[in-house]
Amino acid sequence: MTTPQGRLTARIVLRATEAFTCQQPGQRRSVVPLYSLVMATEPLPDAVRQSLGLDHRRAFNDLRHLRVYAQMTADGRLVFGGRGAPYRLGSAMRSDLVDGIHARIHDTLVEFFPALRDTTITLRWGGALGVARDFCPSVGLDAATGMAWAGGYVGDGVATSNLAGRILRNLILGQDAPINRLPIVNHRSPLWEHEPLRWLGVNFGLTAAGIGDAEERLTRRPSQVARLLEALTGGH
Repeated sequence: MTTPQGRLTARIVLRATEAFTCQQPGQRRSVVPLYSLVMATEPLPDAVRQSLGLDHRRAFNDLRHLRVYAQMTADGRLVFGGRGAPYRLGSAMRSDLVDGIHARIHDTLVEFFPALRDTTITLRWGGALGVARDFCPSVGLDAATGMAWAGGYVGDGVATSNLAGRILRNLILGQDAPINRLPIVNHRSPLWEHEPLRWLGVNFGLTAAGIGDAEERLTRRPSQVARLLEALTGGH
């Protein structure tokens, strides 16, 4: 590996760059970056938390197709997040690309908890997830080239990256273990389509998920649009 400061030689190189993998030469179509954005309220009074059923630390979501999720912090803040930021042509990654999405997430928070409409939002943050074409994570080692990799967690990286790290340790040190034979080991996802088909497909999926949520709110029945989307994406 050559850098502006010098050259590095190693027997094994591990690529664990998640969404940023698509910014590397030869990896443009390996994953697409989709953003997950989060906000946190000011600490809520105990009485408010109890009245809203938030006097616990369990994470929760409502299983809508454009997923949202939430959890209370130890100091009484409600952390609330979701997806929905559009995919940008060429897998562009810039912070200004998600302007306005936090406002939509706040609208959803208020939809859940109208009593928090005037509660101050003290923190906002977010980042890109690495999404493989088949929505399946992968961890592996190519012994011939010395290239190891892990990623494609689609937002489940807290737990999956720990598992991936243990698998990589086994593969690199030559240690046998049952987890070495999990389906994600040396899994090769299909490449994403060339642009602009990638842009059209990903944003169609995001739009269809939103339409599916709206359909279910109106009909109170499982969405036909979402069923079609699941058929096209393999059930994810």
